[in-house]
Amino acid sequence: MAAIRSDDPTRPTAVLRQRADFLKAASAQRKGMPGFLLQARKRREGEPVAPDLIRVGFTCSKKLGNAVARNRAKRRLREIARAVLPKAGRPGWDYVLVGRPEATATRDFAAMLAEFETVLTIIHDLPISPPRPRKPKGSKRK
Repeated sequence: MAAIRSDDPTRPTAVLRQRADFLKAASAQRKGMPGFLLQARKRREGEPVAPDLIRVGFTCSKKLGNAVARNRAKRRLREIARAVLPKAGRPGWDYVLVGRPEATATRDFAAMLAEFETVLTIIHDLPISPPRPRKPKGSKRK
């Protein structure tokens, strides 16, 4: 995992790379803002990840536009995470920022920073819900 540079070395952050980690975050808590959607989950005990690590992932679908627009949106989301997560993120949590069309060039960057700080406090105040039950494998209807 590649570390995100931060000013606070006491809260290490890393980037999510595995699809399974993105899916786990997607099945947990979510809160939308005009420029992005935040999906977050508190990792459980026993997961093979350092408990003091903050992990973050970024994704933008083709609905956002061409590759240039998607990459621009992801760069903006990375900068927001780099600025806010070391001070407002909680160790032991995974965050996924999903870009929305407003995240490209039209949304004010300072407003997005403020929205991300606000949405983090909202997500952390929500009760942690138990994981959704999974369907057993091979349970196809005939």
